[in-house]
Amino acid sequence: MSRRLLVLGWHNIDPTPFYPADPGAGRRGFDRQLAAIDRLATVVPLSEAIDTLAAGGSLPPRAVALTFDDGYADWLDAAVPALDRRGMHGTFFLVSDILSGRIGAWWEELADAFDRCTATSLEWAGRTHDLTTPAARLGAQAALKDELKLVDRATRVEAVARIAERIAPPPPERAPMFLDWPGAKALAATGHGVGSHTVTHPILAREDVDTQREELVESRRALEQGLGQTVDLLAYPNGNAGDYDQQTMELARAAGYRAAVTTRPGLVGPHEPPFAMHRVVLTPLTDVGELFGKVARKGTGLARKVVRTLAPTG
Repeated sequence: MSRRLLVLGWHNIDPTPFYPADPGAGRRGFDRQLAAIDRLATVVPLSEAIDTLAAGGSLPPRAVALTFDDGYADWLDAAVPALDRRGMHGTFFLVSDILSGRIGAWWEELADAFDRCTATSLEWAGRTHDLTTPAARLGAQAALKDELKLVDRATRVEAVARIAERIAPPPPERAPMFLDWPGAKALAATGHGVGSHTVTHPILAREDVDTQREELVESRRALEQGLGQTVDLLAYPNGNAGDYDQQTMELARAAGYRAAVTTRPGLVGPHEPPFAMHRVVLTPLTDVGELFGKVARKGTGLARKVVRTLAPTG
C-alpha cells in the first residue's frame, strides 16, 4: 500500500484554438493515456483519496486521481465516455460564470483571434509584435498570454477584447466550446465528481481580498445550488506558484472547501497541505507511459524536474 497520490489534470480532449491538435488526435491520445493508466496505476476518486490521506490511511500502490479543468463541452461526449468504459472516476472543475454564459474563456478568445489574424503587426504596451508568419503569431500570442496573466481579471478581459479587435475580424458563429448549466447537470448526473474553478477564472493572487472571497464563495454557492450536491473541492485557476498564496488558501478554507489542487507538479503525500495539492497537468498527447516510468525510477523528483517538459499549463 502507499501513502502517496499522483493527481493528473487535463483541460479539453478535442482540439481548440488554445489547445490545437489534428482532428481526432485528442480522443485517440486520451484513450491511449487511459489504457496506460489502467495498466500501470490504480485510479481512485480524488475526494476519497483526500479523505484517506487526511485520516492517515493507505492508498493502493501507484494511486492516481484524474481531474479536468474549465468546463469544456467535450467532457460529456469524449472524456466521460472514455472514463466510463474503463470504470475510472474523474473530478471536473467548473467555472460558474462560463456555465451561465456571462463570460467567455479569455485564453481561448485570445488564441482564436490569433488563429483568424489578418493584421501584419500589433502595437501593444510599447512593443511591436510581428504577425506576418504563423511562427511569429504563435510567439506573439504566447508573450501576450504570459503578460496578461500578471494583471487583474478586469484589465485582462479588456485587453483581450482590444487585441482581438485590432488583429482579426469578428468571430463567426460556432458550436459552444464550453458546457452550460444543463450540460453541467448532465455531467453531475454521471456520478463523477464536480468541483469549483471559481466564478470567472481569475488568477486569484492578482485580485484583492474581497474579490478572491467572492470568487470562492459565490462559485461554490452557485454550483451547489445549480447541481444539487455538495461542492467542497477547488482547483486554482492557472494554479502555479504565485497564482495563489497563503491568504488565498485561508480564504478557500473559510469558504467551506476542504482541499484545493494546484498545477505545481509533484506527488501528494500525507503531510501535504490540503490547500496546495500538487498536480501534473497533461494534454491528451502526453506520453503517460513515459511519465509513469519516470515516476517509478525517480519518485518525487519526477514531479519537479520532468513533468514540466511533458505538458504546459493553461
